[in-house]
Amino acid sequence: MTSVQVEEHHDGHDGNGVVHGSSGEGEGYQRGLGARQIQMIAIGGAIGTGLFLGAGKAIHKAGPSLILAYAIAGLVIFFIMRALGELLMYRPVSGSFSEYAREFMGPFFGFVTGWTYWLFWVVTGITEVTAAAQYMQYWTHDSFPQWAYALVFTVILYGANLISVKLFGELEFWFSMVKVTAIIGMILICIGILTIGFSDAGDTASVAHLWNQGGFFPNGIGSTLMTLQIVMFAFLAVELVGVTAGESKDPKTVLPKAINTVPWRIAVFYVGALIMILSVVPWTSFKPGVSPFVAAFEEMGLGVGAAIVNFVVLTAALSSCNSGMYSTGRMLRDLAMNGQGPKFFTKLTKNGLPLIGTTASAAFMLVGVWINYQWPGEAFNYVVSFATISGMWAWIMILACQIRYRRKADRGELPQSTFRAPGAPYTSWFALLFIGMVIVMMGVDKDARISLYAAPVWAAILTVSYLVLKSRNPQAAAFTKQKVGASGGVSSGDSLSKD
Repeated sequence: MTSVQVEEHHDGHDGNGVVHGSSGEGEGYQRGLGARQIQMIAIGGAIGTGLFLGAGKAIHKAGPSLILAYAIAGLVIFFIMRALGELLMYRPVSGSFSEYAREFMGPFFGFVTGWTYWLFWVVTGITEVTAAAQYMQYWTHDSFPQWAYALVFTVILYGANLISVKLFGELEFWFSMVKVTAIIGMILICIGILTIGFSDAGDTASVAHLWNQGGFFPNGIGSTLMTLQIVMFAFLAVELVGVTAGESKDPKTVLPKAINTVPWRIAVFYVGALIMILSVVPWTSFKPGVSPFVAAFEEMGLGVGAAIVNFVVLTAALSSCNSGMYSTGRMLRDLAMNGQGPKFFTKLTKNGLPLIGTTASAAFMLVGVWINYQWPGEAFNYVVSFATISGMWAWIMILACQIRYRRKADRGELPQSTFRAPGAPYTSWFALLFIGMVIVMMGVDKDARISLYAAPVWAAILTVSYLVLKSRNPQAAAFTKQKVGASGGVSSGDSLSKD
């Protein structure tokens, strides 16, 4: 069969029409993200409201054993990121998850992954702008309506994303810097209390709190397992560094360095912070819905810390919404470039920005403004449940694609990546099994079960949409099986699913 070019946005093709590699310039994007920004985007992706707020509920459920849950989940996240890194060094492209799913799993999986990741960030954007609006009430005490804050934040972040990718990178850099500084400051304060003994908690602070308040597993191992969904939610968006591949100045150097920082990021910002907090303040002092950082400052008698943490959590929410604005436009354009979305999403501004895709996504995020107007008290809970399951789909696809890529690379059918995942494919299979266990735990938890009810509905919508689009143009490259050339190019032909 004569090969035809499937992905016109790659950086080149040979005389037979097989596409090779990719680059930001080839996709029309500008490589405006430097090493400093990529590193902080990678760090910021692992620190969000899941840690600053969600950890309160998790501590209440699991006690000190939550530290172990974060450590194990963090190891799984590292396996996922190294799998992603192997794929990125094989072929760095913007919209990487759907690209790899399309190449290694087939066009249908590329379609599902692209649209699901887009939905994930739209829902996350609504969630985070809602959270940001609620945090503002700490200072204004309902003198300014919550929905108005949601509108203002959405418009500001939308405008920032239309100026340049460099501005996006700068915003993420400083958002992440605030979060990192706050956590490091908290750890240093706790170390000072444990060693010097200042503040109201100085006389009672002790690492013995980790096992003296009912043991390390005070509510049993089962309760610890039930917190895994909260833990995994906290790590959602760590894969965002993959979406930046097409706009990184030096992806072959910068991305591996960013991914390799995952272990120490998790060790410091999650495990380290929790060890310090739970050593200074007994786990029984924390309650669901209250930030453990705020609660810890109050127990220490450092009331000003509550205002500081509220500001930090506000920046965390805005950072996540900013990331959503960035990624959704790229995912829509990637789908459109491959014929699996409206073609007008392919257009870029002179600055190399996906204007129409970003605008459409921001318009959907404005639904959050309406939700905040209608139900200001329940807005956050109304939109948060679907984020975890849709976000984990991207992780599943990353792992599945890496397994198939490694198998083909080892057979000599594809070039070997310069950044091989250690222990793969066994580590990838372990991560997949772990994610499967988390999904089972979500089914057991009545509060999280709603997200599993919504998933089949979304899957049915995507399946019908895909079949309709395919029926209109069954011979289109976007809906035909593909094969990969020895240089990493994609062409229509045999299915990649045949191993």
